[in-house]
Parts: sequence; C-alpha cells; structure tokens
Amino acid sequence: MKILCIGRNYEEHAKELKNPLPAEPVIFSKPDTALLRNNDPFFIPDFAESFHHEVEIVVRINRLGKNIEEQFANRYYDEIGLGIDFTARDLQDKLKSKGLPWEKCKAFDSSAVISNFVSKEKFQDLNNLNFHLDINGEIRQKGNTRDMIFNIDQLISHVSKYFTLKIGDFIYTGTPSGVGPVKIGDRLQGYIEEENFFDFQVK
Repeated sequence: MKILCIGRNYEEHAKELKNPLPAEPVIFSKPDTALLRNNDPFFIPDFAESFHHEVEIVVRINRLGKNIEEQFANRYYDEIGLGIDFTARDLQDKLKSKGLPWEKCKAFDSSAVISNFVSKEKFQDLNNLNFHLDINGEIRQKGNTRDMIFNIDQLISHVSKYFTLKIGDFIYTGTPSGVGPVKIGDRLQGYIEEENFFDFQVK
C-alpha cells in the first residue's frame, strides 16, 4: 500500500511556515514502515532536535483508479480517519535550504500516526468537517476541511494522474495552522467533530 501526503493544503499553515501558496497540490510519500497504529506510543528519534505534530484528515482508497475525473472521485473512498504527519522540522529546514528531498524528515519510522477508519456516511458534509488535536488536554491545532485549498475529490483526481491508486492506499490531506513541537510525556488526542479518533503518548 501507499501513503500519499499533501503539503501546504491550508493557507494559514503555508503562511506560518513562510511557504508560498501552491498552484497545484504538493505531493510527497511515506513508506508503510512509517505507520503508527493502535494508539502505540511515539518514540522521539535521535536524528533531529524538533519533531512537529501535523494533524490531518486521512482517506482510504477502496477501488483501483487511474486518471480519475474529479466528479467521480467520491466513488474511490468510503472511509475516513485521522492521522498525524510527524515532521523533523529542523532537519526539514536544512534539506529545504539545500533543495534536497524531504524523505528523511517526513517518512521516517512511525511518522504517520493513523486512527481507525469510519464510514464517510457518518458525516453530513466532508467539505465542512471540524477536527482538532489536543496536547495534554489543550487544543493545539484546529481545522475545518472547508479551508482546504484543494478538497478531497480534487486531491484524489490530481494524485491519480501520477500514481495508480490501489485498494488500501492512504491519502493524508494536509494540516491546518498551529503545528508545533512535541516532547516526551505529551499526550496527544485527535478528534473529528467531537469523536475521539486517537489517544497516545510521546516517549
């Protein structure tokens, strides 16, 4: 399976990292070894100094697709979940300054937290979906899918021009503003609307 991630998909997040707004979706990938499931703890690696949380709505692809038209994109997923794209921010800054790829700061082991998935039919409007991340009981990130630069169907259509989507692939749809570092002892809880989707510790 593939983990395809979208960068800079919320205007305020792009601004907080001083990045220009993209004219088309920014795509990067993670291997399956990046997945962190079942509320397992996130162990801070030793190859960087600052690891940032980026909470995201995640869709799971449920049928094979290539060059999918946007109007049909909703047929290619029937479940959503919540995830975190952990980022070694200081390492990313170094890589970006040299024009190098992001994999070492984005695709390392356990960098892709994923919740269980639920039917998308549970939610009235996927383009108006509230989600948030609490750390130690305080809201750190808060977003709504209406603020995406590219919505879910647009992302699926665009990504499928370059990558054949297969059953079980994940698309991380981008993070809102409010990203920041985690530290040992932090408790991270993620919510879609008011339903808890993950709850784990940083160690």
